[in-house]
Amino acid sequence: MSIKIALAGNPNCGKTTLFNALTGSNQFVGNWPGVTVEKKEGRLKGNKDVTIVDLPGIYSLSPYTLEEVVARNYLINERPDAILNIVDGTNLERNLYLSTQLIELGIGMVIAVNMMDILEKKGDTIDVKALERNLGCPVVEISALKGAGVSRAAAKAVEIAKSGEPEPEEVFSGAGIPFMPVRRFSEDMEAVLEEIERYLDDEIPENQKRFYAVKLFERDEKIAVQMHRVPNVEAIIKRAEDAMDDDAQSIMTNERYTYIASMIGQCHSTKRGRELSVSDRIDHIVTNRWLALPIFAAVMWLVYYVSVTTVGTWATDWANDGVFGEGFALFGLEVPGIPVVVGNFLETVGCAPWLSSLILDGIVAGVGAVLGFVPQMLVLFIFLAFLESCGYMARVAFIMDRIFRKFGLSGKSFIPMLIGTGCGVPGIMASRTIENDRDRKMTIMTTTFIPCGAKLPIIALFAGALFGGASWVAPSAYFVGIAAVICTGIILKKTRMFAGDPAPFVMELPAYHLPTVSNVLRSMWERGWSFIKKAGTVILLSTMFIWFTSSFGIVEGRFGMAEDLSQGFLANIGSAIAWIFTPLGWGNWQAAVAAITGLVAKENVVGTLGILYGFAEVSEDGAEIWSTLAGSFTTVSAYSFLVFNLLCAPCFAAMGAIKREMNNPKWTWFAIGYQTGLAYVSSLCIYQLGTFITTGDFGIGTAAALAMLALFIYLLVRPHRESKMLIVNAGANA
Repeated sequence: MSIKIALAGNPNCGKTTLFNALTGSNQFVGNWPGVTVEKKEGRLKGNKDVTIVDLPGIYSLSPYTLEEVVARNYLINERPDAILNIVDGTNLERNLYLSTQLIELGIGMVIAVNMMDILEKKGDTIDVKALERNLGCPVVEISALKGAGVSRAAAKAVEIAKSGEPEPEEVFSGAGIPFMPVRRFSEDMEAVLEEIERYLDDEIPENQKRFYAVKLFERDEKIAVQMHRVPNVEAIIKRAEDAMDDDAQSIMTNERYTYIASMIGQCHSTKRGRELSVSDRIDHIVTNRWLALPIFAAVMWLVYYVSVTTVGTWATDWANDGVFGEGFALFGLEVPGIPVVVGNFLETVGCAPWLSSLILDGIVAGVGAVLGFVPQMLVLFIFLAFLESCGYMARVAFIMDRIFRKFGLSGKSFIPMLIGTGCGVPGIMASRTIENDRDRKMTIMTTTFIPCGAKLPIIALFAGALFGGASWVAPSAYFVGIAAVICTGIILKKTRMFAGDPAPFVMELPAYHLPTVSNVLRSMWERGWSFIKKAGTVILLSTMFIWFTSSFGIVEGRFGMAEDLSQGFLANIGSAIAWIFTPLGWGNWQAAVAAITGLVAKENVVGTLGILYGFAEVSEDGAEIWSTLAGSFTTVSAYSFLVFNLLCAPCFAAMGAIKREMNNPKWTWFAIGYQTGLAYVSSLCIYQLGTFITTGDFGIGTAAALAMLALFIYLLVRPHRESKMLIVNAGANA
């Protein structure tokens, strides 16, 4: 028998950790139908007939956010066999608010009280039996992080699923069959709900009438749309509002919290007079008004320094020089590199010169140039996964809200940017959680300024090859992105289109904890594997196209294979557009083509350079690549090239995400145009002013850069304009 168990809970309650513990590697990732919210399913370890569905983290079943709509629609329409509700034991009152709503659905449920180990350290206790009696469903103590009680919670959920949906009057037994308590609110409120239930159709099962009665009382329009016949209960609701002197939603919220408070009073005891927790003491330092930003800067500098300059570089050197180079020694044996093995094989089978060139100079050189940087990316992803899992990145969002708010942005905007460090596409999609339309559009426009994983090879290549491994280059790329976000917020918030106060930002700060190695490695692998798959598809096809257009052209009046790359179609195209980038310091056709191919996928920038500069491996130790690129880049022009590719319009996939989220062609083109324009102006100023400072040369380009800089400063300091409603098709943005 196939069983589906829905995993539900608040954000930061340990739900993902529990999901990973229950399913291991048996996971399937997709999107919920019709939306871009990620959907995760997995097979229960040890029981392949049981599917665990990881619902989005939500605070209630009220349709305020997209995640709440998705979760509620699944529970109502799909009706899983059981719900495993994970509750943060350190914040019982808020978590039980969702639990009381889930019980009303009439689906068998098990509550897993998580973080019991932290609770015990605090000296707090929870009377599980009392909690079971009050809620009417089994309660299991667990620690998802340590794996304690996880198997018992899963087994109890499977047992509940096999027992079928509970009846309203069913009595809770020791065997684990749940019931829906007949009364939990005040007598007046229960009387109102019972009266509404009598108006409901017989088509609605008895064990679901409680849920529909509550939602009708709250005037939930989305539930009304899903019902075949909506009873007219407005008179009942109005009478209750008059009697209780409040609106329906507030009445229901108060009833729930009153019920929860009485329940907690019976089952939860706390140690009185205790000192500040470890998390609170750490927060006094890392969120300090004066220390927070320097600590964040130091942390990110360390992350990029280790990832790009030290440990990550050692691993990447080995990959580039060994795996994708001449070879490496393994236990005293000389193992040839991939280019050597492939080259020898092609020579042995007598492969045609053009095919041999395609495989070696195109595929191996292009894809290998990108894959050679995977070790650095994996090191970076390990650091980011650790910072996210331990709870620090949640504090960063709080810190950035304090800064962003001064410039017209909200801390909510930082969450998509944080997600975008792996890939810009889900980061852009995450902007849907921002209710304020102006802030949402601005977040979509600025999310890709923060370097994603695809941009790391560009950063690593130029940091190592053209800056001698200087430790400041890689971290500066991250802070250039943040500076671009802040400057964009200041400039756009002073226009009538974006004027207005930023949306309020409320976020839970989870307790600090030491992440498990398995969870950190899993997060690292998921991000890294996504990059590797992209290298095997988009990058592979791109490098084949780049090789073909660079290797073939019109030679002596006829189509044929060019003897030199400068005779190929790509060289002709690159030469035609290179003048556009000459003021930026890199007007050679190879660099121009690399920047353009980066629009397909940012990894293509390094892959294209690997093909066009004619080296089979890209080694950032400075020896081989410096001799190849030194004639095309100076340190100033190299940094100009780096900044342009960091801030310019993102890859085609991210542009598609911008188009979907903006849902308006004008806004889409405005976003892409703004990103490209900002990148061009920033690179122009860096090269022209940098050259003037280092050489003293002053020309037309320098004057243009000074004019641009003056205009930029004016836009930053000019007075605010009054707010004006966005003149766009409202239906398109709904």
